[in-house]
Amino acid sequence: MGTEERDEVEYDVFSRYCPSRSTLEHVTGRWGTLTLGALETGPLRFNALLRRVDGVSQKMLAQTLLALERDGFVDRENLSTAGLHVEYRLTRLGRDTAAQLLLLTGLLESRMPEVLAAQLRYDEARTGP
Repeated sequence: MGTEERDEVEYDVFSRYCPSRSTLEHVTGRWGTLTLGALETGPLRFNALLRRVDGVSQKMLAQTLLALERDGFVDRENLSTAGLHVEYRLTRLGRDTAAQLLLLTGLLESRMPEVLAAQLRYDEARTGP
């Protein structure tokens, strides 16, 4: 399939065969969302990113970065310093996507009292007080 043919394809994330599903998973999974959000403030080296995304393992962060790089959300740059140093930064697509994800995470953070209250009501209805 040539580039022109691919540009004319309509993508439907609700279709099981749509390639956008795996990209959606990479971006909206916990580690993808947090990694994109962390990089929104600017480029970071791997260990700084590991510290920023609290709770992610080195292996999971490396896998997440590979997927996001492959999908075009993140650029990996080898820095010319003594030893191997790599820096990650968002691409334009990554910045646009991170901005939308940060709106969502901001909404969730601001509405957590409602979420926690709903969870409590749900749990009490299931188990009793």
